Amino acid sequence: MKDIIVPLSRASLSVLALAVLAGCSTPGTRPDAPAAASKPAATYAKVDWKVLPAVSDADLQAGFAAWRSSCTRLKNDAVWAQPCATAATVSDKDPAAIRQFLQRDLDVYALRAGGHQADGLITGYYEPIYPGSLTRTATATVPVYGTPDDLIVVQLDSLYPELKGKRLRGRLDGKVLKPYDDAGTIASKGSKAPVLAWLTDPMDLQLLQIQGSGRVRLADGTQVRLAYAEQNGHPYRAIGRWLVDQGELKKEDVTMDAIRAWAKAHPARVPELLRSNPSYVFFVRSADSPEGPRGSLNVPLTAGYSVAVDRSVVPLGSLLWLSTTRPDGSPVVRPVAAQDTGGAIAGEVRADLYWGSGDAAGKLAGDMKQKGNLWMLWPKGAPLPN
Repeated sequence: MKDIIVPLSRASLSVLALAVLAGCSTPGTRPDAPAAASKPAATYAKVDWKVLPAVSDADLQAGFAAWRSSCTRLKNDAVWAQPCATAATVSDKDPAAIRQFLQRDLDVYALRAGGHQADGLITGYYEPIYPGSLTRTATATVPVYGTPDDLIVVQLDSLYPELKGKRLRGRLDGKVLKPYDDAGTIASKGSKAPVLAWLTDPMDLQLLQIQGSGRVRLADGTQVRLAYAEQNGHPYRAIGRWLVDQGELKKEDVTMDAIRAWAKAHPARVPELLRSNPSYVFFVRSADSPEGPRGSLNVPLTAGYSVAVDRSVVPLGSLLWLSTTRPDGSPVVRPVAAQDTGGAIAGEVRADLYWGSGDAAGKLAGDMKQKGNLWMLWPKGAPLPN
């Protein structure tokens, strides 16, 4: 996901005590997860279907198909099992049948932020493609690490159910679990981890970690896909915030293009910039395919129709109705599937729209910081998230 400055709310004492040791984040989330924060006080306001802004048949079909792909993971879910079973009988080529299914089986809830605000923030992310090599060369000198042999990961909810989805990360020093190395230490001293690939630019590695997945383009034109595997347990700190604090950029000017331009103009300060974010992400090689990268729900993301959400507000697998704009002001109104998460995606009316792979998607994602509205389409009769 792109570099967004997000304040953290106060965590519970039990989570803070654990976070001080090695940092907590949610398994399967994209890597920029900060220490666990308290759950937002979400507001779900039931509204009539007529409130939803109209969408084209093409967007309806594409959004429905993207959401229905989630059903491979939801077929045993108490909330979504029956709607998924019914959706399997609906043709994604028939807009009338899709509308009939949605209005018969789902209710509409407007998402509201504090003070019952309808407007929220919609950003974008993408799958980058960077030049590199499978072996170190004269130009490819930046390692992309797999999961380190000495990284210890503890699933906390085995003992504390209230910490469902939280993990503790660190390394053993004798019999004591201590925080794992931060990003600056890993960059300078290396890691006890396999090297999956080598990149040509340290900024490429940082942005690969921010996006959470990507591809390495080799000299022969073939590509290697990398997916998020683990994280070092340190909180994510936006490098854009560091540039703002240093007086190098204005907050409203922070985009991926602006960060790259600054790095190109100040190569000697790039290590300092990168050390400002102690979070470090480890990757895994994944099978290359024409499908999009897999999000936190472990289904391939669909360009333009998959979003990352705050899962404490919107459960993964949910169907949303999105109304926002592109950076050029053109409207984006469509159903989208909540199939991913990320640490910088926090709040009630908040989504990160996946735009696909490559430079064009990256430009769109990097510039996107738009106002928007969200509605959650929820199975009739099912209890709301709590």
